[in-house]
Amino acid sequence: MNIILVISDTFRQDHLGCYGNPWIQTPHLDNLSEISVLFEQAYAASFPTMPARADLLTGKYTFTYRGWQPLPQNEITLPQLLQEAGYSTMAVVDVPFYIRNGYGYDRGFEDFIFIRGQAGPARKDVTFEQRYEKDLFAPKTFSTAWQWLERHHNEKFFLLIDTWDPHEPWDPPDYYVRRYRNGFDSQLAPTPCYCDWEKAGLTKVDLERAHDYYCGEITMVDRWIGRFIDRIDSLGLIEDTIIIFLSDHGFYFGEHRIFGKGIVSNEPGSKYFNGIWQRSPLYEEVTKIPLLISLPGLKSKKIDSLVSLPDLMPTILDIACIDKPDFVQATSLVPLMKGEVNSIHDLIITSWPLYNVGQEIRVVDDFERRLEAPLPSSITDGKWVLIISTMGEPVEIYNILEDPNQERNLIDGNEDVARRLHEEYISFLREMGTDQIYLDTRLNIL
Repeated sequence: MNIILVISDTFRQDHLGCYGNPWIQTPHLDNLSEISVLFEQAYAASFPTMPARADLLTGKYTFTYRGWQPLPQNEITLPQLLQEAGYSTMAVVDVPFYIRNGYGYDRGFEDFIFIRGQAGPARKDVTFEQRYEKDLFAPKTFSTAWQWLERHHNEKFFLLIDTWDPHEPWDPPDYYVRRYRNGFDSQLAPTPCYCDWEKAGLTKVDLERAHDYYCGEITMVDRWIGRFIDRIDSLGLIEDTIIIFLSDHGFYFGEHRIFGKGIVSNEPGSKYFNGIWQRSPLYEEVTKIPLLISLPGLKSKKIDSLVSLPDLMPTILDIACIDKPDFVQATSLVPLMKGEVNSIHDLIITSWPLYNVGQEIRVVDDFERRLEAPLPSSITDGKWVLIISTMGEPVEIYNILEDPNQERNLIDGNEDVARRLHEEYISFLREMGTDQIYLDTRLNIL
């Protein structure tokens, strides 16, 4: 089997028609779901962008020992193992952090194409040259990938496609935005404030505008995924190719009063000119991810068991009949997909890196910021979600079956549930070999 892995950054699970959204326009991914296994309870593990990709490439829960940083030289990656097994390995990405500053996330790919311009000074340079939809980032990424397929379709291949859209800044063509925004007026989408949106001086109209642009980008990404799948079919590959679609995390559009992925404050005159990290809880809007796996010969179905993003690495190895190395911490989804087991995880943990207060850290980009308050972890067993960080910090627990929007913190009266999930969380950290300096501050939360 050939393997194609498609990542679309910041794509909320609840913004797909096949996940029950009645108004979003994602016809091509909805069609893909009809020949796929759809995982209803798929979660990110390491948060956000590059930690999630480290999980995907290594099959490990990297938040337990590292953060947003270059891929260590001793890490063995999925494409390395596939290349050793005879696969041609290729990546086409426009996510701007794979190779900059020696990050090394191209390890194991025989060839690697980076579509520049999604961040930094290059964005203005590249967007100046964009005239048609095909010139935009996601379209260019997918069209570059199918051009590679045209040249290599006779090989056994692993192809990674990673598009940053619908990540901000949101600037899709207006004809996509008009589908969601009545009275479109060509104003730009607001920039996320990464804080309480009202305190930042934004209005509900600002949030609605940003969300409409975000939805426009989702529909644009969906269209180009559809065109890419059509090309797979026209090349005669559809019966011999596994297609996997997922995201790394979601985004807040005012939920929990946040506009962004987390909360950053500013100190005038501080050397941390890009802000200081504050407590940033991980709610379902950002922790749940879409996950579709189209495996030829396997009937489509929906699975509501808990699964985690790192599980994709051993799953791909399993499908490729490659033995799982001892260093892999995650679990193959193949037995779950085939109905041989009913579940593989009792709980799922999604977490920022386990930094302690006062550290100078990188979390969402290459800029150093001081950590002013601990960054939480989210632990779920499918019914309860516990959000904790370190001793003395707030504890939140929600029954997501009765309160899916996580609006009622039920810690009073449910301390026993919180203790159980916390004990399992600490047990997991110990099993993963987490450094004692990070364990000590997380041992007693209540």
